Amino acid sequence: MRPTDPNRVTIFDTTLRDGEQSPGASMNLEEKVRVAHVLAEMGVDVIEAGFPIASDGDFRAVQEIARSIDDSVVCGLSRATRTDIERTAEAIKPARRGRIHTFISTSPLHMKFKLQMEPDEVHQAVIDSVTLARKFTDDVEWSCEDGSRSDHDFLCRCVESAIDAGAGTINIPDTVGYAVPDEFGALIAMLFDRVPNIDKAVVSVHCHNDLGLAVANSLAAVDAGARQVECTVNGLGERAGNAAMEEIVMALRTRHDRMPYTTGVNTEVITRASRLVSSITGFTVQPNKAIVGANAFAHESGIHQDGMLKNAQTYEIMTPESVGLTQSTLVLGKHSGRAAFREKLKDLGYDLGDNSIEDAFKRFKDLADVKKEVYDEDIVALVDDEVVRSNDHIQLVSLDIACGTTHRPPTAALELNVDGEVRACAGTGDGPVDAAFKCIKKLFPTEATLQLYQVHAVTQGTDAQAEVTVRLQDQGVTVNGRGTDTDTMVASVKAYVNALNKLLTEREKTAPSALSA
Repeated sequence: MRPTDPNRVTIFDTTLRDGEQSPGASMNLEEKVRVAHVLAEMGVDVIEAGFPIASDGDFRAVQEIARSIDDSVVCGLSRATRTDIERTAEAIKPARRGRIHTFISTSPLHMKFKLQMEPDEVHQAVIDSVTLARKFTDDVEWSCEDGSRSDHDFLCRCVESAIDAGAGTINIPDTVGYAVPDEFGALIAMLFDRVPNIDKAVVSVHCHNDLGLAVANSLAAVDAGARQVECTVNGLGERAGNAAMEEIVMALRTRHDRMPYTTGVNTEVITRASRLVSSITGFTVQPNKAIVGANAFAHESGIHQDGMLKNAQTYEIMTPESVGLTQSTLVLGKHSGRAAFREKLKDLGYDLGDNSIEDAFKRFKDLADVKKEVYDEDIVALVDDEVVRSNDHIQLVSLDIACGTTHRPPTAALELNVDGEVRACAGTGDGPVDAAFKCIKKLFPTEATLQLYQVHAVTQGTDAQAEVTVRLQDQGVTVNGRGTDTDTMVASVKAYVNALNKLLTEREKTAPSALSA
């Protein structure tokens, strides 16, 4: 599957697989499909949809994405075992273009302590796994886990054998983020020099960010001849994360003079994808994050502002519009009609059915009555909040909070609708949020423990909507709930209830111990 353009870089997005392996970043089926569709709209070449053997939930997610995505290759990960590969083959079967991605460790450290296998056994497993995968699809990718710490002679031997067995893509991961750019670039160059059949495969790289060098290592590899980069939205991933897709793509676009490579990514969708992944996972993007951070295009210094007024290029090397970021302005208010609201949703990239638009419009009107200025970000939060609340078993009916210096301890009076039955409770806590959450647990008893409570403002100003993320864990299952409202306490209860609803529908996901690459 070598591209006809020698300078074309394939973007392989693993947000739904490696990104989801971040502690607390678990996504349900509906959320995975939503992210997959935005990735496909963005023009991502390959979507690694999950690890089918990990759980029934992962299998269903890969299968559903394979059914619903047409323009991108849909990929599933598997270890070098028959059971894994056959399970992945079944999951990607509905795909118009499906890929099996199989891996095994090749570093001395991993072979001795993790696999407890001799090098010759690992080498044979490479041949056997790729050969088996090729029986199900012509598109097979092979990865050498911990490739950057592997012996060069053994690595070359495995790469050559994987290509001979039918792998069309060879991925070299820096699994623990140990490499530095010149070293990693030299590793890729070494493979091109020493592996005789390397021209028959696309060389890929998958870099982790433990030393903050994932993007730099990936770009060094591209300069050395790699033509696929594995990355994630917002750099999501295990430990310190993966190479950030938006940084890779925009670096190649912005510094085309130095790196004459292209991608097929529609960069104007980057901001929307970033916000969606952040909203679903609860992993807030740091303000100074490159490309998608809130301050990425903000200028506070007087000198900078003066330069920007004279010529934006004095301090901006790319435009906000190039990544889909437009100036947030008040365009709708309480007198706006359905037609204007529908048009605004289209501008923001939402395609909702009539019933969903009607529900969202009603919530918009309610918001406009209490919030003086309604911004694009408010509408995005409102619609996303509507999506996550569909088909809820538990719903908030009413909430009253009494707190402050004259109310000690704070009290909460709460009503929930649980499958049609209205339940009421009043209680106290160390604070208003604690009181409200204790009431919820009385009305809907659960052993779930609170792992994360996070609040941030959707827009500026004292009337900004609060977006709250709640992370609950119960019997090995971790879910994120979110809620938005101009009242932070209401948003908090919405988020907790949303997390409970997810726990009701989520099945246990037990990932294999060898999950990595």
